[in-house]
Amino acid sequence: MNIQTSRRDLLKGMAASGAALVIGFNPKGVLSSGIAQAAEKMGSAASSALNPFVKISADGIVTVVLKHFEMGQGTTTGLTTLVAEELDADWEKVQIEFAPADHEKYKNLAFGAQGTGGSTAIANSYMQYRTAGAAARAVIVEAAAKQWGVEAKDISIEKGVLKAGDKTGSYGDFIKDAATLKLPEKPTLKSSDQFNLIGKQELSRKDNSGKTDGTAMFAMDVKVPNMVYTVILRSPRFGGTLTSFNSEKAKAVKGFVDAKELANKAGVAVYASSTWSAIQARKAIEAKWDFSKAENRSTKDIINGHKELLAKDPQFNARKDGDFAKTNAAIDAAPKKVEAEFILPHLAHAPMEPLNCVIEPTADGGVILHDGCQFPALVHPTVAKVLELKPEQVSIKTYYAGGSFGRRANGQSDYAVEAALAFKALGGKTPVKLVWTREDDLAGGYYRPMAAHKVRIGITDKGEIAGWGHKIVTQSIAKGTPFEAGMVKEGVDDTSVEGVADAEYSIPQLAVGLTNWESPMHILWWRSVGHSHSAYVMEVAMDLAAKAAGKDPVEFRLGMLASDSKDHQRLSGVIKLAAEKADWGKALPKGRARGIAAHKSFNSYVAQVVEISSNDDDIKIERVVCAVDCGVAVNPDVINAQMEGGIGYALGAVMRNQITLDEGVVEQANFPDYEPLRITDIGKIDVHIVPSTEAPTGVGEPGVPPAGPALANAILSLTGKAPLTLPMAENGVSFV
Repeated sequence: MNIQTSRRDLLKGMAASGAALVIGFNPKGVLSSGIAQAAEKMGSAASSALNPFVKISADGIVTVVLKHFEMGQGTTTGLTTLVAEELDADWEKVQIEFAPADHEKYKNLAFGAQGTGGSTAIANSYMQYRTAGAAARAVIVEAAAKQWGVEAKDISIEKGVLKAGDKTGSYGDFIKDAATLKLPEKPTLKSSDQFNLIGKQELSRKDNSGKTDGTAMFAMDVKVPNMVYTVILRSPRFGGTLTSFNSEKAKAVKGFVDAKELANKAGVAVYASSTWSAIQARKAIEAKWDFSKAENRSTKDIINGHKELLAKDPQFNARKDGDFAKTNAAIDAAPKKVEAEFILPHLAHAPMEPLNCVIEPTADGGVILHDGCQFPALVHPTVAKVLELKPEQVSIKTYYAGGSFGRRANGQSDYAVEAALAFKALGGKTPVKLVWTREDDLAGGYYRPMAAHKVRIGITDKGEIAGWGHKIVTQSIAKGTPFEAGMVKEGVDDTSVEGVADAEYSIPQLAVGLTNWESPMHILWWRSVGHSHSAYVMEVAMDLAAKAAGKDPVEFRLGMLASDSKDHQRLSGVIKLAAEKADWGKALPKGRARGIAAHKSFNSYVAQVVEISSNDDDIKIERVVCAVDCGVAVNPDVINAQMEGGIGYALGAVMRNQITLDEGVVEQANFPDYEPLRITDIGKIDVHIVPSTEAPTGVGEPGVPPAGPALANAILSLTGKAPLTLPMAENGVSFV
């Protein structure tokens, strides 16, 4: 069961059944608890100074409050597992609730603000949620021991039932007494050999039932009384501004309500009684735009511009210990050389649920934003500013999101701002539901930036790297956003060079240079961010270097991961495991080949082997073997799903996806033009998780980076030629 309610409403409901024990952390990060018996008592023990992670009602129901929202990546299951494990709760009876928007109480410890992303949900919450669960268990056991007159050590809990001799009870029997007890400063956590839920392969996902029977609420499902539907007529070119519009023809569309210019001149809000009517009315509106500051170039011109910059000296040095003069000298002196230039296109996020949200006015002059909200810390103040409201007048009710891949989290909070502007333009009294169509998503979204790389590698007579010169041209994701201060250092956006400048391999004379591309196009992190292009280039170049050196690609990589450092050991570990499980080194039938790639991202280590076949014309992906080291595997089934999903997402992109412009206008409109991976495109995927006692790390994104280069390296092995310009299908590679 999924509870969609505010914290205040939840406490009211629990009070109706008697009381609710709430456990969380106060603003100083100290464990705190309280008992909620009525809304007016929220100022005492269950005060607003507490961020409850665990709530236990009088009937013994455990509710886990999720500070990270669910977009399919499994947070509803993962965070709940951590609490239920330490509490010894009955998994089938534990409920979930999304935390209210409050970036102080529910901040992401990795960001310092409330938000979900960067594959941080489990990593930054692991100890928080386990500690909250263990603290709840400790005080409940202590309360039961006092009531029963027994020693706490003699009480056991199994599936939410406390037992001591012939005495039994549920959590709810003890919550009033438990709330009066002092929480342990450092509650005892289970050791890994005591885990019953963490690491359990068969654990059912908490979002399965609702998503199967249709009861799970997505933002697209939200309807409120008197709501009007809104779509936005946007500039056909990025950076264009509205100069005038005429809506006379739209008035003939059944259901049309009105059309208003957005205050920022970014477009026209079209209001109607249904989404379909709004879309049809939008088609009838005539608008004029100022393109003087817009992106008016075509993709061919943009590619040529990137190449011209690659031919020049880099704008910034991305490695302090890198020296292009010394590197170039080492490469020039080497007997063998590898030179390659890569072009990776703009990519859309294309989640299955296009962007949408509802803004509803409240009786006190505020608003409620109904949204699959990925970054409340950004959206909350932005919406308040647009509507000229105090922050406390804006609340956010979070729902499931049908994917994101980074799209819902941007510094501009673009679609929430559009909804707020549309709501304000209509008078600020009528609820407004903003809906993006698939065409809106592809033509007016935020994209993974185009990236151009130039790699020069010198190889010695011993088959070792003498020097590696690496130049990158790409548009900065962080520049000009609220993230710039923390992510751009001495002109270098970390996300532009990650995976290259901080490569785990021990590469002699590695020099990395960056030049920023400038454009009005909307740029944003895409699943795995900079690693999505850097891993492709690094790992394909690594195979090209191995070929020039006359060495096996696996052994070539392991030779640069030979130290005792944890990074080297863990990355080499997944390479060895993937190679073993894929039968690397064993002969294949004619027309088959394997390729390998490995990469560290979001503190996780992933290696993949792709096996392909060819009938002389077309390539077929027969098998993908993946090895992942992500620390403690909290939910193995979720990890498997994320690796599989990341592999499919990445392969579909490198095979045939791109966003292209014709004089500034996006040419792709829908999935026939931007086709995700199909089931028939790929054969078997095998995922192998490295057993580990290290703290858990990310899994939502790390499956993406190695997949594309592993495919490319298989093609290199089969044909002798590596795809350097993507997508492959548009650049000489044909797929079944």
